[in-house]
Amino acid sequence: MESTPPFIREIADFLRTLAEIEAPPVSIEMPFPYFFFSKQRLIIHCIPFNKGLTKILPDTCVSVSDAWAAMGIKVVHIWEDVWRVKNEVVQSRLRSLFGLSYRIPARLTEVRRIDKPTLDAFLKINHLQVSTTAKYKYGLFLPQRYFRVLEKWTKKPEFSLLRPEPSSLLVAVASFSGGKNIPRNAQTYRSFELIRFANVLDATVVGGLDKLLKAFIKEVHPDDIMTYADRDWSNGQSYERLGFERLGTTPPQAFLVNPETFEREYTTPESKLENAVKVYNSGNIKYLLDLLKNPK
Repeated sequence: MESTPPFIREIADFLRTLAEIEAPPVSIEMPFPYFFFSKQRLIIHCIPFNKGLTKILPDTCVSVSDAWAAMGIKVVHIWEDVWRVKNEVVQSRLRSLFGLSYRIPARLTEVRRIDKPTLDAFLKINHLQVSTTAKYKYGLFLPQRYFRVLEKWTKKPEFSLLRPEPSSLLVAVASFSGGKNIPRNAQTYRSFELIRFANVLDATVVGGLDKLLKAFIKEVHPDDIMTYADRDWSNGQSYERLGFERLGTTPPQAFLVNPETFEREYTTPESKLENAVKVYNSGNIKYLLDLLKNPK
């Protein structure tokens, strides 16, 4: 019998600090180890980089998610390279799933435009994916007069990384594309994309995304806003609560990963990543906020 990979042991040890791991309600064949939590209706599916990884098919993760979703159980797929490279972000997102994030009320924050270096620096620390080009960039800032709400935050990050100015603290960001003319419903929509959204590590700005969306809508006046939910982590319910309509799903995305260095990149003809194996994520859920039909 093969020994348990260190990656699996590490995740199990971390999850035990959040909640008790339980036996799942039914037995579904799974390609890799997983952990079940009944209160959260949640499965954490862990994908180590071992010899079995090459057997994963493009729809493996999607099939796993769909099988459990039919029973009202959400699956989060955690790849070993993501755990290694973005460990603090993964742990922060897992704490959030268990309701253990520090909560900062969005009503105490102020919305301001930010520049690209500020956005990039924030996303590098607080988001699983890299920053991308965006035309509109916004941040939520907690003014110094409200710093008292942070006093009980035991896992607060180094403030110097989050404070482009000394009198406030950057606690969330959102970035948007420029507009495109899209024909829809027998008319032309001025359509924009919500590209990235992130809270500061180990915290949730309650109502933060809604506040950032409203600021963007007030300033730019889009006809609709499109976005994607990463199916490795999300079932999209947070977008649906904000009025977004689910349009469908995108196919799984192929990546190349070096199982020794954990470098990851998109599969491209010019890729020069050595010793790489091809893996497939779960794809995305596409959402649309139609502001002509439902003004926000």
